[in-house]
Amino acid sequence: MTERKLEILSIAQSLFKDNGYTATSMRDIAKAANVEPASLYSHINGKEELLDTTCFSMAEKFINGIAEVNDIYFDAAQKLKMAVDTHVGILATNLNAAIVFQRDWRHLSDDRKAAFIVLRNQYEEGMRVIVQNGIDEGLFNEVDVKFATLTLLSSLNWIVEWYDAEGRLTPAEIAENLYNFVLTGLKK
Repeated sequence: MTERKLEILSIAQSLFKDNGYTATSMRDIAKAANVEPASLYSHINGKEELLDTTCFSMAEKFINGIAEVNDIYFDAAQKLKMAVDTHVGILATNLNAAIVFQRDWRHLSDDRKAAFIVLRNQYEEGMRVIVQNGIDEGLFNEVDVKFATLTLLSSLNWIVEWYDAEGRLTPAEIAENLYNFVLTGLKK
């Protein structure tokens, strides 16, 4: 991706975050990028491309992160800690993209939405594996694995609604607090 296209993507993510995907026009993006609307099309095909790129690049970060965690030979508690750290790190490092990823994926075209859901489910399954392994290893209580996983992911994903890079807690501190809180509910 060219530097200019990355700049346009970043501008669009900020506008999508502030105004929502549907309320942001190509004119809005062009104005914020300081280019004529027609010139914008020399860099991108349309705002759908920007949404698609945002959603799938974020999904790739999460998929790679959970795959890396599940490839390591640690117990489930250690893997859970790493998974939480990774998840929070991805969100905090890519906050505008994370907000768009979580709020606006529903606006993907039907075929891209279906592909996105497959990736989202793949990530969820990677987290479920950690919870199930914790139960199997005798580290976690017998819980409904799907419910525990969805509760964990909901807690993690809610960060984008309140996280402030200038705030009191660093991403590492947020991850540590969330991990400890979740582990309290899971640990035997």
